[in-house]
Amino acid sequence: MRILHLLSTVDPRAGGPTEGVLQSGLSMQAMGHEIEVVSLDAPDAPYLRAFGLRLHALGPSRGFYGLCPRLVPWLQEHAPRFDAIIVNGLWQYHSFGAWKALRGSKVPYYVFPHGMLDPWFKRTYPLKHLKKCVYWPWAEYRVLRDARRVLFTTEEERLLARESFRLYRANEEVVSFGTRQPPADSPALRDAFLAKFPQLRAKRAILFLGRIHEKKGCDLLLKAFAAVRDIDPRAHLVMAGPDDSDWAAQLRTLAKDLGIEDRTTWTGMLTGDLKWGAFRTSDVFALPSHQENFGIAVAEALGSKLPVLISDKVNIWREVKEDGAGIVATDTLDGTIDALSTWLRMDARAASVMREQALDTFMRRFHVDAMSKDLVRVLRDTANTRDDGITRGALSASFER
Repeated sequence: MRILHLLSTVDPRAGGPTEGVLQSGLSMQAMGHEIEVVSLDAPDAPYLRAFGLRLHALGPSRGFYGLCPRLVPWLQEHAPRFDAIIVNGLWQYHSFGAWKALRGSKVPYYVFPHGMLDPWFKRTYPLKHLKKCVYWPWAEYRVLRDARRVLFTTEEERLLARESFRLYRANEEVVSFGTRQPPADSPALRDAFLAKFPQLRAKRAILFLGRIHEKKGCDLLLKAFAAVRDIDPRAHLVMAGPDDSDWAAQLRTLAKDLGIEDRTTWTGMLTGDLKWGAFRTSDVFALPSHQENFGIAVAEALGSKLPVLISDKVNIWREVKEDGAGIVATDTLDGTIDALSTWLRMDARAASVMREQALDTFMRRFHVDAMSKDLVRVLRDTANTRDDGITRGALSASFER
């Protein structure tokens, strides 16, 4: 099949959607499919060279919304070359532009919301949600309504998506999601990471790896670590991710106020061998997030034989709990304290069993090849068919373009 992915950006700092497209695209290429990507990045963006798929950067885009005048004409000209077009993410111009270019086209498009319909945003940012409510009927509602399928990575995400807007209509389908298997453990990976952060030698590193953002529960992790640090004097918190925001500065101050400044390492964003070295030298992975659609980093941790301490707002928590691949708690301070203290007090045999289970869970549930095969199944089953298997909000039946 010939498949085109649309992304607002391929900047690796954007997190899960970019990594998901890259890894699934490489996997599908290995299966014999042709994969191309369109982004709204400027053609001279420095991170484009490292992207491993054929890329069309149509920017520069304008403003936070990413208005890109070249997108619609490009899609109208090139869409007939593809069997399916997949829109990754919402709330920026690439999704609405896809609808404008492809509605009524013979080329079907699909949408991965990637958690962007989660009602957490509605509760946490009510003013932003009010603005989205005004925008919703004229743009994203139509994007979802006219998509051949709206693809969710977990059943949890699918159900939560129905709660954000009263007006809702979508051909829903849950598909597997995952990432590539991490590189094999090796002294070289460990040595590279510890050479850069020698203070972590002989420590029980509790690794957070992701965007330093309030939805990730970073403040909970710092406060919980301060509460449990005396359980094991070797315990050390590693905060890995882009840390140049105002929120990150506030968290550094919080760590100092909590008296854990000397037991917390801020690495900045990690890539390549340093990233995998962080996974391989850590004792456990922690993500007490308030909202997490899938969590690529969670899957990467599992694939590195690293048990995960996650909240029940990470949408794959049920699979982790069922398999015994980690510890699941509430996204509260008490829940995070309980998860950390349980791990730090766990005996060596039980911890070893959990490490083996982490890898098994990754291979069975979250390997990118399983995702690619499931996505191809959906595309082949639906690309040349139309159906009315839709879920409608209370007002959707009467709203038409």
